[in-house]
Amino acid sequence: MNHDAYPDYYLADILRETKTIALVGASPKAERPSYRVMAFLLRKGYRVIPVNPGHAGGTILDQPVVGRLADIVESIDMVDVFRAASALPALVDEILALPSPPKVIWGQLSVRDDVAAAKAEAAGIKVVMDRCPAIEYPRLIG
Repeated sequence: MNHDAYPDYYLADILRETKTIALVGASPKAERPSYRVMAFLLRKGYRVIPVNPGHAGGTILDQPVVGRLADIVESIDMVDVFRAASALPALVDEILALPSPPKVIWGQLSVRDDVAAAKAEAAGIKVVMDRCPAIEYPRLIG
């Protein structure tokens, strides 16, 4: 996949097919982009599971926070990554170790690592990097 430009249909299909999202790096602070994006995704009807070890056991936007992806007991369709790009390789390894990996890894704006993306794609996982679903959704879905 060319991660410099995504066809609109590729992003739209992901956004339409996704139902459950694990949001890694979720913040309880309303001024943080991860909080605002999580609120947007919830308003659009997605099930969003916040992942943040520093807030595990609490809630963000009334959703229970888990400490790591392995703590999620339900099936997830997408992992939305609000972490530094340097964290993506280890996160891909964590995702690949899950008993049932998601269909998509979505790296937020400035989250890009082509080697990590290639590893995920080799395992059959779609990857989007340096994009925000809260920007792409209104543009592509309405």
